[in-house]
Amino acid sequence: MNADPWQSLRRFTTARIALGRAGHAVPVDEVLRFQLAHAQARDAVLQPLDFAPLAAGLHALGCNAVELHSQAADRAAYLKRPDHGRLLDAPSQARVAALRGTPAGSGELVFVVGDGLSAIAVAGQTLPLLAEALPRLAAAGIAVCPSVFLARQARVALADAVGECLGARLAVILIGERPGLSAPDSLGIYLTFAPQAGRQNAERNCISNVRTAGLSHAAAAVKLTWLAREALRLGLSGVELKDCSDAALPDGAMAAVLPAQ
Repeated sequence: MNADPWQSLRRFTTARIALGRAGHAVPVDEVLRFQLAHAQARDAVLQPLDFAPLAAGLHALGCNAVELHSQAADRAAYLKRPDHGRLLDAPSQARVAALRGTPAGSGELVFVVGDGLSAIAVAGQTLPLLAEALPRLAAAGIAVCPSVFLARQARVALADAVGECLGARLAVILIGERPGLSAPDSLGIYLTFAPQAGRQNAERNCISNVRTAGLSHAAAAVKLTWLAREALRLGLSGVELKDCSDAALPDGAMAAVLPAQ
């Protein structure tokens, strides 16, 4: 019997290929793996995010942690009304406004961490990413706001409200991405120059699939630093700002192998 050539391709991807068959059906073990992946994806979306470990980790990195909440009152409202997830509730607006003009609210770049659609991603990827990114941003001469804002029931545009209120030139949100059936722990990074209400997604740059089995924390930190520096230099972000960070690396080396400067 000839070997199935598809089987050799499975080592290159976590996609569901070369599943085999049992008669006219998929083998039982593959059905069970699918059901497990589906359950993990549902857990990623529905599991509440515990901000306490993140706050403790941020303090260890020398940052303040400020908790916020969107106008989506709970998870059900968040999933049904994405527009509510883009806006801060009244207490959060007051909390951010109180920091404007203070040392705790100053900086060219402000980080927001949003639970998004994967609490698993935020819990696992945020602190390793910031540990890589903060030294690189400092070395690039970019002043980062010492307060990191932890936002519940957050959508990407929520960072616009925070950045606009503080007068930051750049808003960066780290947010759980919609889980796939092979990637429930993927973190997305969205960078927006001159954040303000009404910004469109085309005005943002996205770094996606940040996780151990995807884009490494070090590689994502290099890309983020490059994009932040260029956004500040050119005064723009989004489709007009092309990510050429890989080309800037010596001999096309992978960003993951470069140490923080």
